[in-house]
Amino acid sequence: MSIKVAVPKETAEGERRVAIESSVIAKLTKLGAEVLVEAGAGDAAHIPDTAFSGATIVSAAHDLYQQADIVLKVQPPSEAEIAQLREGSVLIGTLQPYKYPERIAALNAKNITSFAMELIPRISRAQAMDVLSSQAAVAGYKAAIMGADLAPRFFPMLTTAAGTIRPSKVIIIGVGVAGLQAIATARRLGAVVEAYDVRSATKEQVQSLGAKFIELGITAEGEGGYARELTAEEKQKQQEELAKHIATADVLITTAAVPGRPSPKIIPEATVEGMKSGAVIIDLAAEGGGNCTLTQPGKTIVHKGVTIHAPLNVPSQVPVHASEMYAKNLLNFLSPMLKDGAYAPDFNDEVIAGALLTHEGKIMNEAIRQLVEGA
Repeated sequence: MSIKVAVPKETAEGERRVAIESSVIAKLTKLGAEVLVEAGAGDAAHIPDTAFSGATIVSAAHDLYQQADIVLKVQPPSEAEIAQLREGSVLIGTLQPYKYPERIAALNAKNITSFAMELIPRISRAQAMDVLSSQAAVAGYKAAIMGADLAPRFFPMLTTAAGTIRPSKVIIIGVGVAGLQAIATARRLGAVVEAYDVRSATKEQVQSLGAKFIELGITAEGEGGYARELTAEEKQKQQEELAKHIATADVLITTAAVPGRPSPKIIPEATVEGMKSGAVIIDLAAEGGGNCTLTQPGKTIVHKGVTIHAPLNVPSQVPVHASEMYAKNLLNFLSPMLKDGAYAPDFNDEVIAGALLTHEGKIMNEAIRQLVEGA
């Protein structure tokens, strides 16, 4: 009897993505799995049920969960969804354990084997499974579009009968995947782009995209591709030096975020007040509270002539391609665990072990276990 992989409709407010697409269905079927999709699961992503060729469409979420051996999701399951999961089944998705420890406890109590995609080790072998990178690329692209939309100035240089229009200057703080995509998109739109990151190794990446790297003389190389936390003295120097550059920006995009922790405050009120009237800040770190001290997550405000836009769940605003990329991340993670239509994970594999959150009534990730159960 083949294993049943199920994809429910996302219930989180504002979520438009879906955890499957047609090419992934075909590949899972080839691996011997039967794919079930809840009716309407792709509607918000402009993917009709008819596009899920090869899958069985199930009309009710309850029926889907009762049949499912493995459930694929985008957002963490709600408490109501956890209640519908079959005991002993498998859940794979972005589970946000630091934000929802009580849901992790509920999954554990129900003996669910859960994998948090955001906990996958960021090693070269796992790049094709890295949902943080795939969705950050979507967010970086969209951030540049948002900046161009909210700015009162053109991005490109224009030569017109009424004279020459100078190009806008876009400054990007944080040169991870989102920052690099924002650089590339802003450049395509014709802006002059400068970028800053505390990791000096990003300089070549910035320059390869045709942007200028801002050098402040502060480096904070950390482990796993992340930056270490700056000292108080370094933070002060960083803010003072950055303020001089930011004062010249038409659009500022900030992307500095650390999974499971509050976003670092890089842009103080004084820096915002030093920006030109009509300037725009796109704070992509709003999920963690924002990089700007004035940021109000999920809102757009104007402070002394400067627009501060703090969108949440940006990848969901590009649901077609965000879903496609996310579904392929899931496929690449799940495929090694499916053998001849059976679920057979190798828990000694560092990628599988790294993403494993709950299994056989235990919370397997030590940091999350301490958060949920105490030291």
